Amino acid sequence: MTFAAIDFETAVKHHICAVGIVTVENGVIVDEYHTLIQPPFNEYNYFTIKVHGITPQQTANAPLFSDVYPEIKKRLQGKTVVAHNESFDRNVLMKTMADYNLDYSELNIAEKWECTCKIYKAKGYKPASLDACCNKHGIALKHHEALSDARGCALLYLQK
Repeated sequence: MTFAAIDFETAVKHHICAVGIVTVENGVIVDEYHTLIQPPFNEYNYFTIKVHGITPQQTANAPLFSDVYPEIKKRLQGKTVVAHNESFDRNVLMKTMADYNLDYSELNIAEKWECTCKIYKAKGYKPASLDACCNKHGIALKHHEALSDARGCALLYLQK
Protein backbone atom coordinates (compact mmCIF):
# COMPACT_ATOMS: atom_id res chain seq x y z
CA MET A 1 0.00 0.00 0.00
CA THR A 2 1.55 3.27 -1.16
CA PHE A 3 -0.04 6.67 -0.48
CA ALA A 4 0.36 10.08 1.16
CA ALA A 5 -1.82 11.09 4.12
CA ILE A 6 -2.29 14.82 4.59
CA ASP A 7 -3.78 17.20 7.12
CA PHE A 8 -4.12 20.97 7.05
CA GLU A 9 -4.79 23.36 9.89
CA THR A 10 -6.36 26.65 8.84
CA ALA A 11 -6.25 30.16 10.24
CA VAL A 12 -9.22 31.80 8.50
CA LYS A 13 -11.43 30.16 5.85
CA HIS A 14 -9.14 28.03 3.66
CA HIS A 15 -5.95 29.89 4.59
CA ILE A 16 -3.41 27.32 5.74
CA CYS A 17 -1.29 27.77 8.86
CA ALA A 18 0.13 24.22 9.10
CA VAL A 19 0.48 21.09 7.00
CA GLY A 20 1.44 17.54 7.87
CA ILE A 21 2.13 14.87 5.27
CA VAL A 22 2.99 11.23 5.94
CA THR A 23 4.29 9.16 3.03
CA VAL A 24 3.68 5.41 3.08
CA GLU A 25 5.38 3.01 0.68
CA ASN A 26 4.49 -0.67 0.66
CA GLY A 27 2.70 -0.28 3.98
CA VAL A 28 5.61 1.43 5.77
CA ILE A 29 5.90 5.09 6.78
CA VAL A 30 8.97 6.34 4.93
CA ASP A 31 8.68 10.13 5.30
CA GLU A 32 7.01 12.68 7.53
CA TYR A 33 6.81 16.37 6.69
CA HIS A 34 5.46 19.21 8.80
CA THR A 35 5.71 22.95 8.64
CA LEU A 36 3.92 26.02 9.84
CA ILE A 37 2.79 28.32 7.04
CA GLN A 38 2.12 32.03 7.28
CA PRO A 39 -1.47 32.60 6.15
CA PRO A 40 -2.30 35.72 4.09
CA PHE A 41 -1.76 38.83 6.21
CA ASN A 42 -0.96 36.41 9.09
CA GLU A 43 -4.67 36.66 9.94
CA TYR A 44 -6.45 34.25 12.31
CA ASN A 45 -9.82 34.03 13.93
CA TYR A 46 -10.33 33.25 17.58
CA PHE A 47 -12.10 29.94 16.95
CA THR A 48 -9.32 28.37 14.86
CA ILE A 49 -6.71 29.36 17.44
CA LYS A 50 -8.81 27.61 20.11
CA VAL A 51 -9.01 24.49 17.93
CA HIS A 52 -5.34 24.01 17.01
CA GLY A 53 -3.46 26.43 19.27
CA ILE A 54 -1.43 28.00 16.45
CA THR A 55 -1.13 31.77 16.83
CA PRO A 56 -0.06 34.66 14.60
CA GLN A 57 3.11 34.97 16.71
CA GLN A 58 4.09 31.42 15.75
CA THR A 59 3.66 32.03 12.02
CA ALA A 60 4.94 35.62 11.82
CA ASN A 61 8.24 34.39 10.34
CA ALA A 62 6.95 31.14 8.81
CA PRO A 63 7.25 30.53 5.07
CA LEU A 64 4.39 31.35 2.72
CA PHE A 65 2.47 28.57 0.98
CA SER A 66 4.31 29.32 -2.28
CA ASP A 67 7.61 28.66 -0.46
CA VAL A 68 6.57 25.23 0.84
CA TYR A 69 4.54 24.15 -2.19
CA PRO A 70 7.52 22.37 -3.83
CA GLU A 71 7.77 20.13 -0.74
CA ILE A 72 4.03 19.43 -0.82
CA LYS A 73 4.10 18.75 -4.56
CA LYS A 74 6.94 16.23 -4.37
CA ARG A 75 5.09 14.30 -1.66
CA LEU A 76 1.68 14.27 -3.37
CA GLN A 77 2.32 14.24 -7.10
CA GLY A 78 0.95 11.11 -8.75
CA LYS A 79 0.10 9.44 -5.44
CA THR A 80 -3.07 8.20 -3.80
CA VAL A 81 -3.90 10.94 -1.29
CA VAL A 82 -5.69 10.16 1.96
CA ALA A 83 -7.24 12.53 4.50
CA HIS A 84 -9.66 12.02 7.35
CA ASN A 85 -12.14 14.56 6.01
CA GLU A 86 -10.96 14.54 2.42
CA SER A 87 -13.39 17.14 1.09
CA PHE A 88 -12.14 19.71 3.63
CA ASP A 89 -8.43 19.11 3.03
CA ARG A 90 -8.86 18.77 -0.76
CA ASN A 91 -10.79 22.04 -0.96
CA VAL A 92 -8.25 23.83 1.23
CA LEU A 93 -5.45 22.71 -1.09
CA MET A 94 -7.35 23.52 -4.29
CA LYS A 95 -8.40 27.01 -3.11
CA THR A 96 -4.95 27.84 -1.76
CA MET A 97 -3.28 26.73 -4.96
CA ALA A 98 -5.71 28.93 -6.91
CA ASP A 99 -4.83 31.87 -4.64
CA TYR A 100 -1.17 31.41 -5.63
CA ASN A 101 -1.94 30.78 -9.33
CA LEU A 102 -0.71 27.19 -9.07
CA ASP A 103 -2.22 24.52 -11.32
CA TYR A 104 -3.88 21.80 -9.22
CA SER A 105 -3.98 19.43 -12.21
CA GLU A 106 -0.17 19.25 -12.27
CA LEU A 107 -0.34 17.20 -9.07
CA ASN A 108 -1.88 14.37 -11.09
CA ILE A 109 -3.97 13.09 -8.19
CA ALA A 110 -7.52 11.72 -8.06
CA GLU A 111 -10.47 14.10 -8.26
CA LYS A 112 -11.62 12.77 -4.89
CA TRP A 113 -9.16 11.50 -2.33
CA GLU A 114 -9.45 8.49 -0.05
CA CYS A 115 -11.32 9.42 3.14
CA THR A 116 -10.75 7.53 6.39
CA CYS A 117 -13.79 9.22 7.94
CA LYS A 118 -16.06 7.76 5.24
CA ILE A 119 -14.31 4.38 5.47
CA TYR A 120 -14.85 4.12 9.23
CA LYS A 121 -18.42 5.51 9.09
CA ALA A 122 -19.19 2.74 6.59
CA LYS A 123 -17.84 0.25 9.16
CA GLY A 124 -20.38 1.61 11.66
CA TYR A 125 -18.09 3.72 13.81
CA LYS A 126 -20.01 6.33 15.81
CA PRO A 127 -18.52 8.79 16.13
CA ALA A 128 -16.10 8.45 13.22
CA SER A 129 -14.02 11.49 14.14
CA LEU A 130 -10.27 11.15 13.82
CA ASP A 131 -9.69 11.21 17.56
CA ALA A 132 -12.42 8.61 18.23
CA CYS A 133 -11.15 6.25 15.51
CA CYS A 134 -7.54 6.60 16.65
CA ASN A 135 -8.54 6.01 20.27
CA LYS A 136 -10.45 2.86 19.30
CA HIS A 137 -7.38 1.55 17.43
CA GLY A 138 -4.84 2.53 20.10
CA ILE A 139 -3.19 5.11 17.85
CA ALA A 140 -1.49 7.96 19.75
CA LEU A 141 -2.83 11.32 18.58
CA LYS A 142 -2.30 14.98 19.39
CA HIS A 143 -5.56 16.05 17.74
CA HIS A 144 -5.39 19.18 15.54
CA GLU A 145 -1.61 19.00 15.27
CA ALA A 146 -1.17 18.58 11.50
CA LEU A 147 1.57 15.94 11.50
CA SER A 148 -0.03 13.89 14.26
CA ASP A 149 -3.38 14.01 12.45
CA ALA A 150 -1.75 12.97 9.15
CA ARG A 151 0.06 10.11 10.90
CA GLY A 152 -3.15 8.99 12.62
CA CYS A 153 -4.96 9.07 9.29
CA ALA A 154 -2.20 7.05 7.63
CA LEU A 155 -2.28 4.41 10.34
CA LEU A 156 -6.09 4.18 10.14
CA TYR A 157 -5.90 3.79 6.37
CA LEU A 158 -3.38 0.96 6.77
CA GLN A 159 -5.84 -0.80 9.12
CA LYS A 160 -8.98 -0.28 6.98
